[in-house]
Amino acid sequence: MLQLTCPWCGPRDETEFHYGGQAHVARPADPAALDDAAWAAYLFFRDNPAGPFAERWVHSLGCRRWFHAVRDTVTYAVHATYRPDAPRPGLAGPRPDGESR
Repeated sequence: MLQLTCPWCGPRDETEFHYGGQAHVARPADPAALDDAAWAAYLFFRDNPAGPFAERWVHSLGCRRWFHAVRDTVTYAVHATYRPDAPRPGLAGPRPDGESR
């Protein structure tokens, strides 16, 4: 079972959380200026890397707060969890594809 560490409540089983999609997705600066294709890209297209990926999670059965987690999509290992107002932590070492992070 996956275990996530809520920044406010500490380590908990994954059954207490709900996935919220990709983290750090920037909102459009001028939404009125977007055409249909740009809106579709913003709403529906997300990264799908093999390796570390920043995600949004909510502690739905605990404090009900949102936070971010960096989770490896290949191994499911959670590298870090952090508050949404904090910067994404840097990760050391090679990625599964051999590139450095």
